[in-house]
Amino acid sequence: QVRLVESGGGLAQAGGSLKLSCAASGRTFSSSPMGWFRQAPGKEREFVAAITWNSGGTDVAESVRGRFTISRDHAKDVVFLEMNSLTPEDTAVYYCAARWTPDRRGLFRSVDDYTYWGQGTQVTVSS
Repeated sequence: QVRLVESGGGLAQAGGSLKLSCAASGRTFSSSPMGWFRQAPGKEREFVAAITWNSGGTDVAESVRGRFTISRDHAKDVVFLEMNSLTPEDTAVYYCAARWTPDRRGLFRSVDDYTYWGQGTQVTVSS
């Protein structure tokens, strides 16, 4: 069974930091483009960050630029999202996603670009 499991979520104060992890099992995604998305109550799932299959490039949403960083450990097949200077507007369920298609070059911002999804981890930022 293919699974992506997020961890590291929780409660943080405004201005604080959290680091999310996404671990794969059942299939290796160490050569797949990966992404992070988030969904706040009553809102659509939105792009947060993406990383290329070889860590050659990253992309982050404008709303988190300069605060969030995506990275990955290919050997351990884990993707990270480091979140700094958190604000209450960052409160959401955060999802990890993996793209599993022959076309793996580039950075992907759309929900439809990804094949596998984790169950999500809650991040709550208090003011």
